[in-house]
Amino acid sequence: MGPTPAKRDVLSVTDLADDLPHLLARARELKAARRRGRREPLLAGANVAMIFEKPSTRTRTSFEVGVNDLGGHALYLSPKDLQLGRGETIADTARVLSRYVDGIVYRAFRHADVVELARHASVPVVNALDDLEHPCQIAADLLTLHEQWDGDFSGRRLAWVGDGNNVLHSLLLGAAAVGLDLVAATPAAYRPRPEVVEAAQALARRTGANLAFTDRPADAARGADALYTDVWVSMGDEAEAAAREAAFRGFCLDDALVARAKPTAVVLHDLPAHRGQEITDSVMDGPHSVVWDQAENRLHAQKAILELLLGGRPRGRRGRR
Repeated sequence: MGPTPAKRDVLSVTDLADDLPHLLARARELKAARRRGRREPLLAGANVAMIFEKPSTRTRTSFEVGVNDLGGHALYLSPKDLQLGRGETIADTARVLSRYVDGIVYRAFRHADVVELARHASVPVVNALDDLEHPCQIAADLLTLHEQWDGDFSGRRLAWVGDGNNVLHSLLLGAAAVGLDLVAATPAAYRPRPEVVEAAQALARRTGANLAFTDRPADAARGADALYTDVWVSMGDEAEAAAREAAFRGFCLDDALVARAKPTAVVLHDLPAHRGQEITDSVMDGPHSVVWDQAENRLHAQKAILELLLGGRPRGRRGRR
């Protein structure tokens, strides 16, 4: 018997940067197979724990269905049902869960907690959203654009209109990794974190992607191949709702903004949407929208990620510790 493969985590898009071309192609294969009614038991016998500190529709459902599709078993764990809710440390939780399961999906309030869990877990950990990044969402976003553009990101430009939040952080890194130009329009007080921008620029220098920033949505949208927005008030920012809504006036993705993009441009939103706030009904439900494809692609992108992390790992490792 050969050595056990080294544990690998996906805490950031940077953890997938070199694998994205293969990952997106594989996700399309898994999607096509599922639509033909085929399920590949690539994770037969695998158990995946899912710790969710925040509510979820797409992330929880797509991961549970994805694990089941691949022949594994998903266990949903709410903090109120774990000893985490009564003071057990993240490190101890990681050590215990590693004795039971083959992988952990963690949706957390704080990125530092995801890092802590991964540091002490002996099984792969997937970041299912935290305050710094949302790598699984961006894998689905890039999959959606990969389908739209037949796998060719070169010469394409994506416009972001909204908050410099965790989704934009991962999107900057993902766009840079695949060579996709991105212009982000955010209010001056809500720009992405400098350290994330620096990391994205480093990736962009390798691929030739151009990353630019503005506080004018119209400038970002002009000539864009795709437009992307997100909620103005993310989970955890509710106390800032009034200030944020005032700061983001003029950042609504509406028909006038879409008209500045290319006639073939597509519109993305990671959902849930506050219709009439960051996006209008006419855009969300209009001919440019690929929002529902984007939502479906969470399933297929995450299946590809799970296969990448768990597909080659033997089951029942706890007896070898």
